[in-house]
Order: sequence, then structure tokens, then C-alpha cells
Amino acid sequence: MDLTQNDSNYGDWMSALPEELWDLPLSNLAIPGSHDTMSYCLDITSPLVRSESDTFRILDGLFYCVTRPAIYRWATTQEKGIVEQLTAGIRYFDLRIAHKSCDISDDLYFFHVIYTHEKVLDTLQEIASWLDSHPKEIVILACRNFEGLSDKLHETFIYNLKRMFATKLCPRTEAVVTLRHLWNLKYQVVLSYDDQTAVRHTELWPGIPYLWANKPTAEGLLDYLEWEKSLGRPDGFFVAGLNLTAGRCFITSNPNESLRSLSVKNWDSVREWLKEQRPGQGPSSLNIIAGDFVGLIPFCHLIIALNKKLISSQSW
Repeated sequence: MDLTQNDSNYGDWMSALPEELWDLPLSNLAIPGSHDTMSYCLDITSPLVRSESDTFRILDGLFYCVTRPAIYRWATTQEKGIVEQLTAGIRYFDLRIAHKSCDISDDLYFFHVIYTHEKVLDTLQEIASWLDSHPKEIVILACRNFEGLSDKLHETFIYNLKRMFATKLCPRTEAVVTLRHLWNLKYQVVLSYDDQTAVRHTELWPGIPYLWANKPTAEGLLDYLEWEKSLGRPDGFFVAGLNLTAGRCFITSNPNESLRSLSVKNWDSVREWLKEQRPGQGPSSLNIIAGDFVGLIPFCHLIIALNKKLISSQSW
């Protein structure tokens, strides 16, 4: 595998790892992830999600023609579809899940400020189908930031998840979560469900910590991540977010910017920092590394290449 190329086809990168890495915990490997995975299909005509403030809701109603283009520019964090992200090497998916207010159906949607066109179960079925044709690839699905789901809707959704992924689901009771062990048992999905409902279901893992800088510049982002590293890594899976965040003051004072242009502008500094990181069990090591604009910003192959630092020979 040529690790110098840009992200193009890393659909089977896990199965291509050297055998020396097959018995390491997945939480010690470097794994590419996408932040706000489904924001590539935001529905610009949809209502604001329930958690948005009343003030912003009033502004959106009065100045719709201004707020909606701004929302789209700054809430869109991805451009590639789910299968394209899988093919690019993404194995951690940040899935924000909501039920629309006043919707009498049980349909669930993804969201980031507004809702998506795509329904949750349709997208997850795409992932399940892709896994059928890539039997040695493991994905980590992080269902989080739930909006508007009643206890009944949670249980219905969990029932559908268990039916859809069935024997692919790795239960949280598994003491050993390595590639070799998962392959032997034909497990392909680690399903994190960040809600108290998950406690009753052994197939579901708890929420995975996400280190979020909440900064609009590479300098602020990297300072935050270095500070987090100095505190020591969490146990088990965790995510280091490479995503930049612009507050409303920044957005208002930079009318010609977008999250896309901001991310591209800051990428050179982030890339150089990323190359110096290493996975493993050390206190400053990283595990899942998630970013925005998969494909446009070629971070997947750099993250996968970090696993070379875990092997004794340089034959890979």
C-alpha cells in the first residue's frame, strides 16, 4: 500500500495492515473519522433543530434569505457521501440523530443546525451493505447528540439497529477488541450509543469522548489538542477532532468565508502537526482522529500511515 498518495481508495486498509498489528486493541490504532458525517446532505428548507435558541429562530424567520445561505456555508462539514467516505478510509462516523418536531412518523434524520434530506435508517443500511462486501473492515458508529427522541423512539431505533447489523455487532462485553479477534467472530460494527437507554443493551457501547477545541484557527486547535495530550489519553476509544469551529461573531465579521475555505486555509499547519503524532498506549498517543471535508482535505492516508510507527520492521 502506497502511503504517500492522496485519499482515493482505502476501502480495505484494515485488512491490508501488517499481521503485527492484528493483535493490538483497536483503541491503540490510528483510525480516520469524519466529524458531523452526514452534513453533506443538509436540507436548507428544513426547520431549525429544537436546540437552537429562540432568538436565532426569530432571526431565521425574519431574515431567511440571509440566515439560510450562512447556515449552509458553516454547518456543512462534509461533501462526500457515506460510501465515498468509507472508500476513502473513514472508519469512525459521527452521527447526530434527531426526530423532527410535529412529525407523526418514527422517521429519524441527521442534523447540524438544520435537518438532512437523508433518513437515518436508509444511510445505516448503506453502511451495512458496504460491510457485506468488505468483510474485514471494522466501523465505529457513534450515535450521539440526540434531539427529540422519546424513550419509545429510542427503543424502536435500537431494535432497528440490532436487526440491521445483527451478528456484525460487537458487544461491549468483549474483553478483547483486536482485528484478529473481530475477524474470527465476524464482528464488524462497534456501535456507540450516547444515551442512558443503551445500558439495557449489551450490543451498544457507551459514548466515546470527543476532544473538541471549539477554535477557528489551526493555532488554537493545535494548542488545545496538545494541552489535552499533556493530561494523558482516556481509557479505550477516544476521538481527537481536527475540525475548526467558528462562532457567530466570527461568521458575522467574515462574510466571505465558509467552513470549507477556513478548513483549507488552515490545513498546512494541521497536516504538519498530524504527521508527528503517534498511536499506541502511551499517555500522549492518539486513537481516532476525525476531520472535516473528507477527500477535499487528504487526512485519511496520513492517519492510516501513523500505524507504521507501531511496527518494528519497515517492510510495510
